[in-house]
Amino acid sequence: MRYEIKSTIAYSYGGPSDHARTVVRLLPSNIAGAQTISSRLLTIDPMPGERRDFTDFFGNAVTVLAFHDAIDQITLSLVAQAERVADPAALDLSPPFPSLAAEMAGLRQLTPAAPHHFLGPSPRIAPTGAIADFARSTVDPSMTAVQAVETLGHAIHTTMTFRSGSTDVDTRAEDAFDRREGVCQDFSHIMIAGLRGIGIPAGYVSGFLRTLPPPGQPRLEGADAMHAWVTAWCGAEAGWIAFDPTNATRVGQDHIVVATGRDYSDVSPVRGALRSAGLQSSHHSVDVRPL
Repeated sequence: MRYEIKSTIAYSYGGPSDHARTVVRLLPSNIAGAQTISSRLLTIDPMPGERRDFTDFFGNAVTVLAFHDAIDQITLSLVAQAERVADPAALDLSPPFPSLAAEMAGLRQLTPAAPHHFLGPSPRIAPTGAIADFARSTVDPSMTAVQAVETLGHAIHTTMTFRSGSTDVDTRAEDAFDRREGVCQDFSHIMIAGLRGIGIPAGYVSGFLRTLPPPGQPRLEGADAMHAWVTAWCGAEAGWIAFDPTNATRVGQDHIVVATGRDYSDVSPVRGALRSAGLQSSHHSVDVRPL
């Protein structure tokens, strides 16, 4: 499936800000056998004094911006075209998930895709007893790694309630799990914590999701949003699989990948620092249009 993606993130500040610095991860990249980006353009208004583009350790496209003149707003606009290929149906060749530790011990490499990076604590996901206990009570040791990933993802979807605005970007996974509600970031962090708690390496994926309007209703421009889901390592033979716990589904051709990391801190679309005064506001719109 081919898509045109348009995304706008705008910030307004109560007082002019100088010496603002921003790190942006909004540009989707090619993924062999899964995703091809035919064009991508990120524009910034106002023009920054400095701009540097590079690829981080996990292969994500990163843009670093610095503003030396006083500004009272920043607008980041992305236009891209992407082709997403659905994962082919395949036999489950993953071992029983308790065997993953032995398979990991036999891997003598630390490339960005090595599962070792995705098993221990990360900046936003610490060992959490309640979530690990939930994961252990949900899966059976006889399950394969793929079965365990899908079973836990469906259980989180059933247990949690999606409620926009119920959490914010800084909400901890354990707090969202205690309240049994959150947004896609919370669903994904909880699933990652649960998978790691039972010995399955797992990471966080940010991207765009094509959403379909109700039957008989037209698409609304800008109604889509950035989304988050989980990638999990299921053994040397099966490799990495992706699951969307918010929607209780394996990731398919409606999911366009932007960045992958250990948790949200590795892939946050916009982060930075500035000096200002007064209130600030933000606006975010995304449109994913099938071509």
